[in-house]
Amino acid sequence: MQLHAYNRLGSGGSGGGGGGSPSPPASPRRSSPRMVRRASKSSGGRPPPPPRSLLQRAAWMVLSLLLRRQGIFLFAPLIYVSGMLLYMGTVSLDSVPSIISRPAPGSVYRSPELYQRLRLAMDADNSSDGLATVWKHAYKSGVWRPCINMTTNGLPESNGYIFVEANGGLNQQRTSICNAVAVAGYLNATLVIPNFHYHSIWKDPSKFRDIYDEDHFISTLKNDVRVVSKVPEFIMERYDHNMSNVHNFKIKAWSSIHHYKDVVLPKLIEERFIRISPFANRLSLNAPPAVQRLRCLANFEALRFSKSISTLAETLVSRMKERSADSDGRYIAVHLRFEEDMVAFSCCVFDGGEQEKTEMDAARERGWRGKFTKRGRVIRPGVIRISGKCPLTPLEVGLMLRGMGFSNNTLLYLASGKIYNAERIMSPLFEMFPLLQTKEMLASPEELAPFKNYSSRMAAIDYSVCLHSEVFVTTQGGNFPHFLIGHRRYLYGGHSKTIKPDKRKLALLFDNRNIGWKAVKHQLLNMRAHSDAKGIEIKRANDSIYTYPCPDCMCRTNKPESLKSLSAQ
Repeated sequence: MQLHAYNRLGSGGSGGGGGGSPSPPASPRRSSPRMVRRASKSSGGRPPPPPRSLLQRAAWMVLSLLLRRQGIFLFAPLIYVSGMLLYMGTVSLDSVPSIISRPAPGSVYRSPELYQRLRLAMDADNSSDGLATVWKHAYKSGVWRPCINMTTNGLPESNGYIFVEANGGLNQQRTSICNAVAVAGYLNATLVIPNFHYHSIWKDPSKFRDIYDEDHFISTLKNDVRVVSKVPEFIMERYDHNMSNVHNFKIKAWSSIHHYKDVVLPKLIEERFIRISPFANRLSLNAPPAVQRLRCLANFEALRFSKSISTLAETLVSRMKERSADSDGRYIAVHLRFEEDMVAFSCCVFDGGEQEKTEMDAARERGWRGKFTKRGRVIRPGVIRISGKCPLTPLEVGLMLRGMGFSNNTLLYLASGKIYNAERIMSPLFEMFPLLQTKEMLASPEELAPFKNYSSRMAAIDYSVCLHSEVFVTTQGGNFPHFLIGHRRYLYGGHSKTIKPDKRKLALLFDNRNIGWKAVKHQLLNMRAHSDAKGIEIKRANDSIYTYPCPDCMCRTNKPESLKSLSAQ
């Protein structure tokens, strides 16, 4: 018998073995172009197609590749750009419309235009008395009162003497003094009265005793920190009476108090005398309660201006209250930062044209040689203005205060240095507030003569007059308003009674060419209310205790007699 292999698929022919059912017919196949060409060559009935050129073959291959790989989506932008370039090549440039570049809102100084447009409406609206209604939230959450615990126990033997150099202006030096008290107390050291470093910008050779009451400073701290006027003779003999021979610590900015304990204290015990220079901002804002208590004690109780400064300041405050008798002795103090160096440093553009640009370029080069002209530095005045970093001009201060409801018979005290281009710049502010006063206007030349050439002493007079105003207005930030706001909180139940405008909003508001006086006033009254609501603020992490004395230096009380005493002030 003949054997056959077993076939599962069965036979595809007409005969053959296997008894299975016949296979279904094969599916028709798409014939490829190659098969078509071969078939056409073998067929003798049709003539062959003409041969394709090299360009046609390349186009066919690219199109096939794109369609097969779906690469059309990758090449679509290239095809679009190529088409646009071909189109633009056929269009005359004369027919293309020009693109007009408009400055961003708030980036241009247009306050003079706004003032001229709204002046009539502003002058007609002069009935409100802003001083009578300015502070509505002052004591809603209770009254804060000073509560610095005073020590009565004696001090242990000192670990040595610390000498610091306080650099900067009046209030930066104040920071150094208070921080030096805190460090000396924490290390159980004797503090030598700080030396004031002479600076080329402030140009003030004043010593500690010229500005502060040294005897009061030493006596107030006597139970907490030993303070001496000078280093003992037997100590200086060891260093040949040359301070440069004394070991000087270079402390990093914002160092913690523990750094002083771990690094400075061992050397202090070994040498018995060290110095720290420079000392501005060399202690962290956050510190243990014992350190914060010493800061409070130094700033709010121990530091008092010298007798000569205090006497003149009290005289000026008395004269301001006499001239504002119609407002129960209340007046507004404005800290205006529009000196030449401030305008130059801000890099903002105002309305002085080419002359202003030339003068500001020269001032920047004098004060900060090469800082603003070094390669790669780009200065964008419009961005600076939108960000709220431009100093307010006297005109803008006047517009703001009139919009906040203060009439033109309100008494203003202006605390400032020498105003840039004062004759032209100050004119609008005098038009809006004709009763405006400065220390130069309140005091006689003879009274002011001992302080005239000393910037820190003049700043101390301004500080004192601002401290006792009903409203304090800050326009640019800096150490002066930061210390003053905290000091006012310490004196006035925790409320700073300070207007701190949002200059980003002001930049947009003063750049609006279509706004009317009522809309301007509505926005500025809201800004005033916001300052009132923010008057009492509690210190948070990384806040300065000199600006936010609650709760480290003050305690809350709800007693009615506290309200009465504050009202009397």
